[in-house]
Amino acid sequence: MPVTQEVDCGTAKLLPDVDRPRAVLLTVDGAPQSYVDLDEPTYLEFEYARRIAHVLDAAAEPGRPLDALHLGGGALALPRYLAATRPGSRQQVIEADRGLLGLVRRYLPLPADSGISVHAADARTALEAAPAASADVVVADVFGGSRVPAHLASAEYARAAGRVLRPGGCYVANLADSAPFAFLRGQLANFAAVFARLCLIAEPSMLRGRRFGNAILVASQEELPLADIARRVTADAFPARVEHGDRLRELIGDAQPVRDAEAVPSPEPPTGAFSVG
Repeated sequence: MPVTQEVDCGTAKLLPDVDRPRAVLLTVDGAPQSYVDLDEPTYLEFEYARRIAHVLDAAAEPGRPLDALHLGGGALALPRYLAATRPGSRQQVIEADRGLLGLVRRYLPLPADSGISVHAADARTALEAAPAASADVVVADVFGGSRVPAHLASAEYARAAGRVLRPGGCYVANLADSAPFAFLRGQLANFAAVFARLCLIAEPSMLRGRRFGNAILVASQEELPLADIARRVTADAFPARVEHGDRLRELIGDAQPVRDAEAVPSPEPPTGAFSVG
């Protein structure tokens, strides 16, 4: 049966998938947050989650454990994926909503040997407190409702992410915007000021400004496995494009890094863009 519970950030619902016996969709105030199949943790329903998973798959040789810091937890779909595909990985998950964490722990518990530790804290505070050079990957999927919070959208935040990563590590973030991409361009400018290499993964229709949608930002100090990532995302049911180099610089244009004092949340999605039920 569906489960409804008031959490810190609104009304959370766990909606069973009738086609998959132990799969559940998590929504908060009608916006999809996570989809988890307890029997098959490598199954990712959302396109943006699969694109992040492609980056994680390409981040190191297959099966090699990684040290990961996840900012934003939801139902822990991506930490579960990484634990299944890279056994032995050590993962720290930061989720600000204590009520949501309690709901997930009760109805969608983690295996005892998952290597995943979950902490109730603010993502920026936890990032700034994390030891330097302690993570192979930082995965950011933090939304207050349907918007990326302003304090996770500044140049200072980008520098904090860079400090936590080891040499060769990568930062991966789920962002959302639409043309003329004022928010997205500012985020790219923030990370271009800190990292030597960037790419952006998104559907062509979103990049052409035809609709509001998700875009995955990837940043590293070293060369990114662009060909591998491109091969993976173009093979999806909803193919995406990998923008980098000159095309990414054209998208950034004259955008400048955004300081904490000027940072704003990502734009409100159009009505119905991500809602369920």
